[in-house]
Amino acid sequence: MPSTRSAFDTKVSSHGPQAVLWDMDGTLIDTEPYWINAEMELVKAHGGTWSEEQAFNLVGQALPNGAKILQEAGVNLSIREIIDHLSSKVIAGLSHEVPWRPGALELLTAVHAAGIPQALVTMSERSIVDKLMEVLPEGIFTVSVTGEEVTHGKPDPEPYRRGLTLLSEKLGREFEAARCIGFEDSKPGIHSASAAELHAVLVPNATDPGVGNWRRITSLVDVEVETMTDWLVQVNA
Repeated sequence: MPSTRSAFDTKVSSHGPQAVLWDMDGTLIDTEPYWINAEMELVKAHGGTWSEEQAFNLVGQALPNGAKILQEAGVNLSIREIIDHLSSKVIAGLSHEVPWRPGALELLTAVHAAGIPQALVTMSERSIVDKLMEVLPEGIFTVSVTGEEVTHGKPDPEPYRRGLTLLSEKLGREFEAARCIGFEDSKPGIHSASAAELHAVLVPNATDPGVGNWRRITSLVDVEVETMTDWLVQVNA
């Protein structure tokens, strides 16, 4: 189980992460099946076809981009209507079950206990984030960034840069991107975190972006605050 060592631990405070920024869908919670099922049902209802490959190509994309692709597949709704429909299906799924990825909730809790600020950076909209927040301890995320709150979604670095800016504004201090961890599972997401110059960490799920300018791990299980500190020490050695 991840350590809950105090934030006053010398190694963690001086060499550890200044902040941890998290993607939501596919990284913290395995909502991709909710999204994919909703997409398939919607396209079918409009007389089109939607393959698993097409669905996987939308993983991690900004919702307006995904909605445009669904329109091209035959969905005769506006972009706003498509986003609202898909979001309602995901919220319904979360109302039934929050499918945490292995080790995610434990690591969230350990980082919070260590006094390290955390930000949620997602392309989902605020309505879905609010649903997740209902099952989390209050204050576990210092700030959050949602898809409708940025001009350019992932893979652009704007969402993660926005997260760092909000952390600075909320806590009254600057955050060095390279001293912050960014967890992601998708190709658009990991490129966004990497382009924002975070210490980007890929935890593949529905899709696998492969190797790149990021750290790659197979699971969040057994990742601890000390683990992340060691990652940063290795890079800066």
